[in-house]
Amino acid sequence: MTEVAGTPRRPALTLGRVRLGAGGPLVGVRVADGRVTHVVPDPGAAPPAGPVAGERVLDLDGRVLLPGLWDAHVHLAEWASARRRLDLSGTASAREVADRVRAHGRTAPGAGTVLFGYGFRDGLWPDAPDKGLLDAALPDRPVALVSADLHAVWLNSACLALAGRAGHPTGLIREAEGHEVLSALPDVPAATLDAWIADACRAAAARGVTGVIDFQYGDTVGAWERRSAQAPPAVRVSAAVYPSHLDAAVARGLHTGSEIGASGGLVRVGPLKLFTDGSLNTRTALCRDPYPGLENTEGSHGIEQTAPDELVRLMRRSAAHGIEPAVHAIGDRANTVALDAFEAVRCRGRIEHAQLLSPEDLPRFAGLGVTAGVQPRHATDDRDVADRYWAGRTARAFAYAGLLAAGARLEFGSDAPVSPLDPWLAVASAVTRTDDDRAAWHPEQRLPLPDALAAAARGRRLIRVGDPADLVVVDVDPLTAAPDTLRAMPVHATMTAGRWTHGPY
Repeated sequence: MTEVAGTPRRPALTLGRVRLGAGGPLVGVRVADGRVTHVVPDPGAAPPAGPVAGERVLDLDGRVLLPGLWDAHVHLAEWASARRRLDLSGTASAREVADRVRAHGRTAPGAGTVLFGYGFRDGLWPDAPDKGLLDAALPDRPVALVSADLHAVWLNSACLALAGRAGHPTGLIREAEGHEVLSALPDVPAATLDAWIADACRAAAARGVTGVIDFQYGDTVGAWERRSAQAPPAVRVSAAVYPSHLDAAVARGLHTGSEIGASGGLVRVGPLKLFTDGSLNTRTALCRDPYPGLENTEGSHGIEQTAPDELVRLMRRSAAHGIEPAVHAIGDRANTVALDAFEAVRCRGRIEHAQLLSPEDLPRFAGLGVTAGVQPRHATDDRDVADRYWAGRTARAFAYAGLLAAGARLEFGSDAPVSPLDPWLAVASAVTRTDDDRAAWHPEQRLPLPDALAAAARGRRLIRVGDPADLVVVDVDPLTAAPDTLRAMPVHATMTAGRWTHGPY
């Protein structure tokens, strides 16, 4: 039973006249105690055990019933905050960003507080981000702008001083130092952030999401213990552990899957998050070949965030205590390093992103039992910057069809706020390999819709008796939906652990 502690037990419910999966037959599905108990071929029939007093039969009028969707890579606090920050996505230059900051600063309240923005991508800009541009735009208010890939932060002089980095030459700070800078800035009160996150979880449920893996930087487990004590979230949460909190997790006897707080099993400990490299947009992804224009310079191949020996040590320690590693790897060299570490440790786990792969590494995912946590929207968002900085290698970039053909397990995520927390965008991008009017980018790497839906549901392809009642009802059959309809899929209702989290019920 997966009822939330302290809530009344709900009567059993039969979902009648519902199609079982994309293109599936009409059936009746009975839910009780948070699980699927019967799947009845005849949609007009009662459950085999017969109707029970107080049970309800809900006619879904031929809508499609799918396994609940997951976002297997989010940064929930960042996403919840980004929904309320200055949106810089689509900006074509540093100058345009400065103009937006100037205009926003004139109208937005909060003089003296930090003006946060997010979403800029400077990989193809004609000019460079510099504190001077922001100083001229808004000299008296601290400004902190987070890049779309979360691997850089751009600050003006006032904000650099606030973060203890006065005198930084450019104001553009990348990778680990950027995370440190952000954590040093004043944040909203915990109660406010928790309310924003609860709202973001409800919005996710409205898109059919029944669970997420939260890779938010910091003490994610502790934060979710606090939140789950207040109210159950609208989605299941798997809360990542970072190396700085590994010893504490081990001392408490926590492991991947341990229940957190008073959530009735909705919130659990997730994987240990480790990094091998940076990102494509910042040209810090660790690659075998140098970045064009950076040859014979320091960092020409990207950066190594964790030395291979240290990566193996951390993975071995976490795996010995039941905490599965999730290793961030974007460049082809980084993915080889990560796979080598899994081969040395021989543990279950994940590689996050797996954006550029050497051909010989494709079968190693399945051979080592390593899940590829991928974000299909990145393939369409980053196609232009990949064509420039991975020129001649993009046939093996975002190689989802290649991974699937090699037997790898794929799980979709958004990396929100890098892309929106909406699994239908990921499904559509994986199926079409484009999100504009251009032809598909490397169409040979497109996925069939059933495989994309399975990757968006953590591998669940069918709804079976005994499954958790994590379900989504959609108004349009995804199998026949046009790409635009697939992206904007109308979600009728969402159920998590037998509890409606979205919809008219």
